[in-house]
Amino acid sequence: MSLRVAVQMDPLDSINIAGDGSFALMLGAQARGHSLWHYDVESLAYESDGTPQGRITAHAAPVTVRQVQGDHYEVGELRRIDLAQDIDVVLMRQDPPFHLGYISAAFLLDRLQGTTLVVNDPREVVNAPEKMFVLDYAQFMPPTLVARSLEDIREFQRRHGAVVVKPLHGNGGKAIFRIDADGTNLSALSEVFNQTWPEPHMVQPYLPEVAEGDKRIVLVDGEFAGAINRFPGEGEFRSNLAQGGHAEAATLTPREEEICAALGPELRRRGLVFVGIDVIGGKWLTEINVTSPTGIVAIDRYNGTDTPARIWDAIERRHHS
Repeated sequence: MSLRVAVQMDPLDSINIAGDGSFALMLGAQARGHSLWHYDVESLAYESDGTPQGRITAHAAPVTVRQVQGDHYEVGELRRIDLAQDIDVVLMRQDPPFHLGYISAAFLLDRLQGTTLVVNDPREVVNAPEKMFVLDYAQFMPPTLVARSLEDIREFQRRHGAVVVKPLHGNGGKAIFRIDADGTNLSALSEVFNQTWPEPHMVQPYLPEVAEGDKRIVLVDGEFAGAINRFPGEGEFRSNLAQGGHAEAATLTPREEEICAALGPELRRRGLVFVGIDVIGGKWLTEINVTSPTGIVAIDRYNGTDTPARIWDAIERRHHS
């Protein structure tokens, strides 16, 4: 059965198709005969119609995609569509930051429940921010502090030596800082973080095991689908591919298998179909990425798999159930 798929994502001309997971999902949908629409989250709108759901619309254009960088898409006429009446599946794939605009859009899409399948489930995306949801699995995490007070952060740093400080709702390895064991610049960094973000910050010990890799593991409907091990680039401690890291094919350690088994049922229950988790040194769970996970293009390149097909299998099962 052909599905009508709307993709809520950043402008298509801004993406690098060689590594973009949303584009890979669009190619996978198109290969199955599904029709594609593209819209910007800023065009999302709600209008009351006397029902609790209301009418959820977006200014969208039909789109076809192809694997040709610089000439990778064609769009039709932009028009206002009803996401309940005109669409079967919405992929919520715009990049973070995870701020009030992101949350508001998710709450609007949640009103489609019962009519249109949204992936990942928008209410559960709100309920599971990457660096907060992971706290439910603290038994797999390194020592972690979520705090805003310099006094609390300094005391944690004194106990653990070198630490990493990162925004609680950051993404893509941005604004992640290492503070050495002597604590130099901790107070200045705390000032900058407090001036930039109103929420608390996450602090963890610096893990030398990052030299052994920061593994991105993808779970599809709670089941392991593939992994890559990412390594920091020269002069970096961050291993994100967006920050110059490089990757290689990877399998799971027994500890990582245990982590996936612990997370899987809850991810499936929450309707978090496409999730990427990060594990350092084969044992330390650091994030559960649910907003717009990446990594599937690299995973498929290194492992010879077809992760978009697995994701679409899961979406089709959920749509038909």
